[in-house]
Amino acid sequence: MDRDKKSKKFTGFDGLVFSTNPDQQLGNIDHSDEETLNPNHQQLRVQLDKKQRGGKAVTLITGFIGKDEDLKDLGKLLKSKCGVGGTVKDNEILIQGDFRDKILTLLTSSGYKAKRVGG
Repeated sequence: MDRDKKSKKFTGFDGLVFSTNPDQQLGNIDHSDEETLNPNHQQLRVQLDKKQRGGKAVTLITGFIGKDEDLKDLGKLLKSKCGVGGTVKDNEILIQGDFRDKILTLLTSSGYKAKRVGG
């Protein structure tokens, strides 16, 4: 879940509600961004998605490991190359329309390991 969208009411236990472990420690959990992997170490999946979008098709890119800032940069690049809109949220890139083939060629030419998932 995105940290910005969490309720501001109670954030003291970072999701821990109840534990039967008597030795449970409530320590600080490190939520720092992980390092972005090199493009040749990324395992990206490109698929077409129509669920909960009113029948509209979007190209969904998942599997990116790294900082949100780098994911947004990749999303911006793909949106500009395809000439359409889209968004980056929940560690996924959504591109409006069916651009699976074009995105696959763009990602592989940029050095990413990408594969087509689904039909």
